[in-house]
Amino acid sequence: MKFLWSERSLINLKIAFDAIRANQVRSILTALGIIFGVAAVITMLAIGKGAKEEILSQIELVGVNNIEIRPVIEQEEGEVGEETRIAAEKKFSKGLDLKDVHSIQTIIPQVSGISPEIIIETFVINQGKQRSAKLIGVTPSFFDISNIHIRKGQYFSALQLENAEAVCIIGNGVQKKFFTGDDPIGKELKVGNQWLTVIGVTEEKSISQKAIDNLGIRDYNMDIYAPIQTVLIRYKNRALLLAGEKQRRGSSDDEEEESSSTFNYHQIDRMVVQVDKSEFLNASAEVISRMLKRKHNNVVDFEITIPQQLLEQQQKTKDIFNIVLSAIAGISLLVGGIGIMNIMLASVLERTREIGTRLAIGAKKNDIISQFLFEALLISLSGGVIGIVLGVAASYLISEFTDIKTLVSPFAIFISFGVASATGLIFGLSPARRAAMQNPVESLRYE
Repeated sequence: MKFLWSERSLINLKIAFDAIRANQVRSILTALGIIFGVAAVITMLAIGKGAKEEILSQIELVGVNNIEIRPVIEQEEGEVGEETRIAAEKKFSKGLDLKDVHSIQTIIPQVSGISPEIIIETFVINQGKQRSAKLIGVTPSFFDISNIHIRKGQYFSALQLENAEAVCIIGNGVQKKFFTGDDPIGKELKVGNQWLTVIGVTEEKSISQKAIDNLGIRDYNMDIYAPIQTVLIRYKNRALLLAGEKQRRGSSDDEEEESSSTFNYHQIDRMVVQVDKSEFLNASAEVISRMLKRKHNNVVDFEITIPQQLLEQQQKTKDIFNIVLSAIAGISLLVGGIGIMNIMLASVLERTREIGTRLAIGAKKNDIISQFLFEALLISLSGGVIGIVLGVAASYLISEFTDIKTLVSPFAIFISFGVASATGLIFGLSPARRAAMQNPVESLRYE
């Protein structure tokens, strides 16, 4: 049915507006379902978009298609009551070391990059300032795999890596703390008992506390990076300490051996393996697990995780939450639409004589349909506007007072406004057609 925006349409719109203004309380109560439904739609979309952005930012932090391997220092296996036999049969493991890194890189064809890390808790001193910090021994592949870029300076050169030179790249937070207003490139920084020359500064990475807790990552902005050979030669090489510890344990009694059960014998503290495609993640992780177990004399002193899959599982959980919100929003809009239809049918019955009078003095059926459709639309659109305001406010309050990130997009507002309009049209059409089908003579006689 075609309606032209003409003078007759303006008259019908004015009549609809006057009818709503004459029954303000009833119109507001009728619009409540639309208000809450639209607010729920905007809030749901804001939570969904915020969750998606958060997941994407966390994936960017851990890198794409990565497998993370961490050492496990203590291993106790067997049934209760078998402690004596287990101690006698306890097997020796060399722990995670650079030989494992080389084996994984050369044997598994799907591996596109690998980044071993040695993490040392130490302190930093510069110009009278001191604070605790982490010194990270890395290879050049670390920066690519971890999506860390140099803002100023340069990466480690091949010569610096080969000669284990006393150089470092500092995080953006370290520069702000120790070189406020100064250019740190070329200057020395005392890290632990060694002086390291700063050759680069990383870009700032925005890391939320949730990402740190969920993914077990560090605050990269406060890290100091040095070539892995520099750390092994100038600071600590646990592979050499392991040999001495093994000799000491061989000449010690059982009580002394038990007291040293928490000795960290792993040469490296973290290893990130990047594979070519995501479909190879599980298979590669399984192969790596078997390879490491065999090289470690069947001692499982490591744990393998796939951060991307953990994040995808979180996303699925949040998607379920969004589906529940969508159902609630849909129910609210359905109830609101039914309320509009109910009130409009009651309004048609109350205004039977008015309808008959308009038809008698020359109004067409299209005019009656336009009048009641405009009335339903005005109620639903006003409810939609109020719902949009409430939805935006609710999204802001959720983000402000909880740890749930929300992002309100123009698309969400457009969808909500469109849903409100469609609800008014769909549920207002039947009462409008019923009003237009009235017999003018019978309507004028209606008491």
